[in-house]
Amino acid sequence: MPGQPSVFVDAPVLLCADDRRDAARQAQAARWLDALWARRCGALSTQVLHEYYVGATHPSLAQPLGPGDARAKVRRYQQWQPWQIDHQTVETAWGVEARHGTDYWTALVVAAAAHSGCRYLLTEALPHGQRMDAIQTVNPFLLSPEDLLAAAP
Repeated sequence: MPGQPSVFVDAPVLLCADDRRDAARQAQAARWLDALWARRCGALSTQVLHEYYVGATHPSLAQPLGPGDARAKVRRYQQWQPWQIDHQTVETAWGVEARHGTDYWTALVVAAAAHSGCRYLLTEALPHGQRMDAIQTVNPFLLSPEDLLAAAP
């Protein structure tokens, strides 16, 4: 939808939507993804898709996906036109890492969200409501998609 703020999704949220160990968390993650699909405001990066694929096929998931099923999901998320990690994104990530004291991989997600033009980062890796430059973190298990997206201009 035009004017809808973009929400960058971290890999663990994608994985949670597939993980059957906690039905309530799985349902809430799926609710977020459904809302982002419906509003056409989801975003992610190639890094997130790589992390998702590895996690979705890993035996630590309650019921890991087969490689073919995981590839199909990655292909579906390609419709969100993932941000391609480039030199400028890496430079931005180094700045985020230095300014906010995050690990590099988290800083790279924040940098990709910023370069994608997102306002929000859907993640549990950072405190809910934290601002990192122009990005605000949202814990998908503390806020509903309706509460965030309905209130946003």
